[in-house]
Amino acid sequence: MEKHLTIIGALWILSGALGLLCAFIVFWVLFGVSFIPDMGVEAPIILRTVATGVIIFVAILSVPQILGGAGLMKRKEWARILVLMLAFLALLNFPLGTALGIYSLVILVNAETIQLFKT
Repeated sequence: MEKHLTIIGALWILSGALGLLCAFIVFWVLFGVSFIPDMGVEAPIILRTVATGVIIFVAILSVPQILGGAGLMKRKEWARILVLMLAFLALLNFPLGTALGIYSLVILVNAETIQLFKT
């Protein structure tokens, strides 16, 4: 089970980091497009607002994934609970999120895994 917990922790960290990376790319593309000349007055404001909203929204979703993965690697009980909640939400993110969610749920609710966190 130790190996599975390390893999799950690394996958959640990777998932959160990729989410943040995609958010930054979308942010810079939208923010950069807003500086195109002769776009009018409203378009740059809308593009910058959407870019800011996207990065805030994805950060709210990705930061707990990174924290949960790091906590799992240190065998913290709070991280197990957090990743269980994230795994339930990830089930809706087909196909990779569903696979990660199912793998996380199967391993984290196992009795042997629960004992690892109690010691």
